[in-house]
Amino acid sequence: MMSAQGDPLKLDSMLCFAVYAAGHAFTRFYKPRLEALGLTYPQYLVFLVLWETDGLTVKALGDRLFLDSGTITPLVKRLESRGLLERRRGQDDERQVHIVLTDAGRALREQALAVPLAVGTALAGEREAVDTLREGLHRLRVQLDGGPGA
Repeated sequence: MMSAQGDPLKLDSMLCFAVYAAGHAFTRFYKPRLEALGLTYPQYLVFLVLWETDGLTVKALGDRLFLDSGTITPLVKRLESRGLLERRRGQDDERQVHIVLTDAGRALREQALAVPLAVGTALAGEREAVDTLREGLHRLRVQLDGGPGA
C-alpha cells in the first residue's frame, strides 16, 4: 500500500491545488480593497499594465495578461464607460485599437497604492520568501507553457 505522502493523487500533495488555493486566498484578500476602488481583479490588472505602459494595443494588453481579445474587450469597454480609459484607433493602422488612460484612470493610481501596501503589511518580514516564490511561479508558468522559446 502506498503512503499518503507518496500518493500522487493526494490533494494536499498537488502543486496545482496549492496554487489554486493560494489564488482563492488572494481573491479574498484583494476583493474588499479593490471594491473600494470600484474595480474587479481583472480590471485592476489592466490598470497595472497601463500604469506601466499607457497606450498599448488591445492585443499587446491581452498578451501581457495572458488573456484573449474576447476577454479583454468587454473589460476595456466597461472601464471606458466609466471614463477611466479610452479606445483609440491607430493612426498608422486603423485595425489596431490602443487603450489610453484618461486623467481619471491615471488618478486612480494614487488610490491603488494602498493595495500593494496592504499586501506588504500582510506579508511583513517575508519579502525574500515572497520574491523567491514569485520568481519560482514565473519559471513554473514558462515551463508549463513549453519553455522560454515555445
